[in-house]
Amino acid sequence: MTDHVSSGGAVCRRRRCAALVAVGVLLPLPVLAGCSEGDTASSVAQSQDIAPAPRGAVKDGGTVRWAIDTLPRTFNAFQSDADAATTRVTGAVLPSLFTLDANGRPQRNADYLAAADVSAREPRQVVTYQLNPKARWSDGRSITAADFLAQWNALRGKDNAYWTARNAGYDRIAKVEAGTKPHQVKVTFARPYADWQSLFTPLYPKGVMGEANAFNDAARERLPVGAGPFLVQKRDADRGTVTLVRNPTWWGDRAKLDRLVLTALPRDKRSAALAAGSVDVAAVDQGAAKQVAQAAAPATAEGVDAKAEGAHARKSALRGYVLRKALEPAYTQLALNGSAGPLADQRVRRAVARAIDRQALADTVLKPLDLPAEPLGNHLLMAGQHGYEDHSDAIGDPDSGAAKKLLADAGWKPSGPAVPQPAEEEQAGAGRAVTPDRADDGYAADGDAGNDGRNLHRPGAAADRDDARPAAAEAPLSFMGAVGSEVQQAALLRQSAALYKSEAAEEKAAAAGDTGSSAYAKYRRYKKRAAQALGAAELIETGQAPHLPGAAAGHAALRAGTGLFHARQAGTGHSPAAAAGRAPDRAPVMKKDGRPLALRFVLPDGPGSEQLRTVGRRIAGMLNRIGVQTTVQRVPDASYFQDHIASGDFDLALYSWPGTAFPATDARPIFAKPQPAPDGSLTVEQNYTRVGTDHIDQLFDQAASELDGDAAHTLVEQADARIWAAAGSIPLYQRPELVATRKTLANIGAFGFVTPRFQDIGYTK
Repeated sequence: MTDHVSSGGAVCRRRRCAALVAVGVLLPLPVLAGCSEGDTASSVAQSQDIAPAPRGAVKDGGTVRWAIDTLPRTFNAFQSDADAATTRVTGAVLPSLFTLDANGRPQRNADYLAAADVSAREPRQVVTYQLNPKARWSDGRSITAADFLAQWNALRGKDNAYWTARNAGYDRIAKVEAGTKPHQVKVTFARPYADWQSLFTPLYPKGVMGEANAFNDAARERLPVGAGPFLVQKRDADRGTVTLVRNPTWWGDRAKLDRLVLTALPRDKRSAALAAGSVDVAAVDQGAAKQVAQAAAPATAEGVDAKAEGAHARKSALRGYVLRKALEPAYTQLALNGSAGPLADQRVRRAVARAIDRQALADTVLKPLDLPAEPLGNHLLMAGQHGYEDHSDAIGDPDSGAAKKLLADAGWKPSGPAVPQPAEEEQAGAGRAVTPDRADDGYAADGDAGNDGRNLHRPGAAADRDDARPAAAEAPLSFMGAVGSEVQQAALLRQSAALYKSEAAEEKAAAAGDTGSSAYAKYRRYKKRAAQALGAAELIETGQAPHLPGAAAGHAALRAGTGLFHARQAGTGHSPAAAAGRAPDRAPVMKKDGRPLALRFVLPDGPGSEQLRTVGRRIAGMLNRIGVQTTVQRVPDASYFQDHIASGDFDLALYSWPGTAFPATDARPIFAKPQPAPDGSLTVEQNYTRVGTDHIDQLFDQAASELDGDAAHTLVEQADARIWAAAGSIPLYQRPELVATRKTLANIGAFGFVTPRFQDIGYTK
């Protein structure tokens, strides 16, 4: 039976977060490594960091240039190709009947609603909306029940002419009509719906929703009518901008800014844009965040040559920015594909979960940012949300002994003495094959390639080298009795090489092309040390170390690479110096029916995914301690989600899900039990781990229909405990949200759960 990931109706009907399942969101933002205590002198609030200021302290006028990943593919948030940029635009120009506070709780938006309540529960649920009589569209027409009716008809799922992305909640409505009072709308439900506050946000004018052709095409590149503090003036594909201007007919607090210019800017170009002053607000990656933080630190003595002057000028330009940081309402998880292989056994999945030290991973990512370094204990609610509880005790604390017992119960037994198992093997033809001596950046700077202290075999080595691999030993180390100090020495050298390589990548990012900076000098130094450590490891592994048996024997098969360690040892997150003095903690490989317990760990290969790969290497090391081999396959970012995660082409993977105020609705397709389709395929909706149970589905369904808030929360909590027990998804940590903004900007930055008040954003007086 093949897997079928539903598109259009089956998956997307329930997908409020369609825009957040893009690769950019699947990848956690990198940690701000290398900050001094001065960079993080004071802790930021966990939930948001937006430089709040009263409206009286904010100037009237001005423009804010706000970086977005890409131009919105549509302005219709209910289409399948809506994205994060769509959400940014609609939040500023269309009605949001309910907004979210810092704890993710829905709050009535008084700009549009004077009241909104469940006015009846029997015989049917009825919600009555009392509209703000001042609320009107920019063409002068009042917002009325006709707009609600048109949106319901478009999204209810009864007319296939509408190319809708979701109908959750709308499919439960029986009737939409005008109420008995002026400016009143009554919505009667055929089935109870607990998450009714999620509906009709954003609300579109009936001109967009009232007819299928208009719904499908009219709002893709234009949105001439709005009802927010801003209006869409122009989408300029050539310039890569969407310009929003102040709405002159807006009845609420007048927007402080004249305009917002949303600018498509890839993340790897944002550091340069900030230094050039061509953008005012940008979510940033590790390198750019580090530069902004360092620019705010006290000045140090600089050289006077041209390169130093260039670095100083760049730092001076960045001093106009500040780094806003908070915990994003999204979490990174370890996904375990339970559709086939060893992970189809729940005991093996639980063993993997028991082997993972989630606290150590959270510390790695969040502590350097001075953010609360707590592992997330819930799949459905973020820390700080009402009803949040840690249910990770459903699988238990990290315990290698307990993990090994679970494996033994599943029939997996130790195969013999412990030997080094590579955590990241080369995968020819499977994503990007990375040879041990190739730098991640794909080039060697200033002659490093020809003078790195190694016996190189790659093309382009210096002329005085023989361009051949060292003569191989008679057998790999694991076969010639070198399972003691030599194996440990080689493993530690590889470990050190990986850590130096990681440090080199961070310093290169920090240098941002400035070859005269101290960061660039560190990059070159660390890169050379990585190459030297890796070369020394290869000498040991190929029998070239003179104290090993079989040295220089020249075994032909081994010289071709058979049985050799073509791998880079997984790092541990500690410094290279510390790694060099610590013996690896490995267990014998587990086997069952003669087969080793080996799992394929798929990770993205892009420059913005270094933090994700660091976390992956640490997880691989943790699994090594219980005898689980991991082969890391690095694949291009562009194909990571669609070709691997959605298609189920992985054993282990790391990706993220957004938090939500409405978990009974939004989280159900993520954890729903896969169902057979009529054509024999398996419909997985958004449950890419393929792990689910009927009981979990029932709890979600009950929670979505429970109008008593406390009872609904209890059902959601029960569902989360069951999801933990199934061990298909292991939440690790909430992602850090890093945003660089002008120091003079207020009410903007790392919003967390909070719905932005676009009318309050502006420059301080």
